[in-house]
Amino acid sequence: MFRPFRLAARAPEIAGREALLARYEDVRRQTEVLAAPLSPEDQQIQSMPDASPAKWHRAHTAWFFETLVLARHAPGYGVFDAAFARLFNSYYEALGPRHPRAERGLLTRPTAADVARYRAHVDNAMTAFILDAPEETLAAAAPMITLGCHHEQQHQELLLMDIKHAFSRNPLFPAYVAGPGGAAPLAGGPPSRMVGFAVGDQEIGVSGDAFAFDNERPRHAVKLAPYALASRLVTNGEWRAFMDDGGYAKPELWLADGWACAQKEGWTAPLYWHGDQRFTLHGLAPIEDAAPVCHVSFYEADAYARWAGKRLPLEAEWETAARHVAMAGNFMEAGVFDPRPAKGAAKLAQMFGDVWEWCGSPYIAYPGFKPFAGAAGEYNGKFMVNQLVLRGGACVTPVSHIRASYRNFFYPHMRWLFSGVRLAEDR
Repeated sequence: MFRPFRLAARAPEIAGREALLARYEDVRRQTEVLAAPLSPEDQQIQSMPDASPAKWHRAHTAWFFETLVLARHAPGYGVFDAAFARLFNSYYEALGPRHPRAERGLLTRPTAADVARYRAHVDNAMTAFILDAPEETLAAAAPMITLGCHHEQQHQELLLMDIKHAFSRNPLFPAYVAGPGGAAPLAGGPPSRMVGFAVGDQEIGVSGDAFAFDNERPRHAVKLAPYALASRLVTNGEWRAFMDDGGYAKPELWLADGWACAQKEGWTAPLYWHGDQRFTLHGLAPIEDAAPVCHVSFYEADAYARWAGKRLPLEAEWETAARHVAMAGNFMEAGVFDPRPAKGAAKLAQMFGDVWEWCGSPYIAYPGFKPFAGAAGEYNGKFMVNQLVLRGGACVTPVSHIRASYRNFFYPHMRWLFSGVRLAEDR
């Protein structure tokens, strides 16, 4: 058994059955759109323990709605297959045993077609529940449905990250989808300049009823010394200069753990770089000097910043600056799935979209943090150790999923996420 947890019960985005159903259907449909270019064989592959098969992502997100909404709130709901509870639970200890994460690629059964039937079964039941449940019941379930939609959007991004890594291990370098075409590699771009902020007492985080994850709460005071952020992201061309200057061979630039990791793994360039080409979701492509560097670890980002005489932003600095920037950029909906060069002369360009930006802040609880109650309390809080924060979203992030307060987090050695660098300095 699990206990219900508390979220904002009537956030604006879930007010009304029609709006809630539309949101649910849009998210579920987008997952299937992303999976459509993949064959059953593509959906089966797991290229490393940190990644999961596309088929598993599709099934796990159905399991989430089945387990945390339908089984809890819909009397008489018939579970599609009781065995799926073990196969598609990710890390929820309170919800029972799980198949080992590193062995998800061994699950040839159920098939991709079975997973499609599973999703249809859950979708039919969810549609009926949202349309027909008593008002009180729907009001109690709506926060979990909203959480489930955002959870599925996270898995949409993971699906793209994971299939890119899988295809990169294939010597044929297959494309997930055809590229936009017609665009010649760009050699230039707007110059980078440091934009100063003299801020003092500020507040970051979320208050009120709008949806946010528990790790974005509570809103709290921070005191910031004067600082500056780069007007755009670090580019491939700038990263090449770091490489040409021996950046990967100078231990004085690296944190001790980062240097040990780089030596052990043989890092000499960002992940997916092959000489003057790099692997993308569109296949091999020339490295565009003006495009943001992508697929670098925190260790690499930190070493680059030190080489450049700068540092990485603190997450409070990033969020404070981002409040003044429009929520626009190169997101998943653009269908590009690749970082693009900055355009124009914006004061702060590329704050949202293109690549997640590493911050020099550990992923820890905000003062007064309270995790969701019950099983959903395992969603974020138990990972608050040994990881670093990233901000801003990427070219594989749904735009309706991101906000200035959003805290992504990964271990410092990880590179398969769409991660890049914005420089900062003290003023």
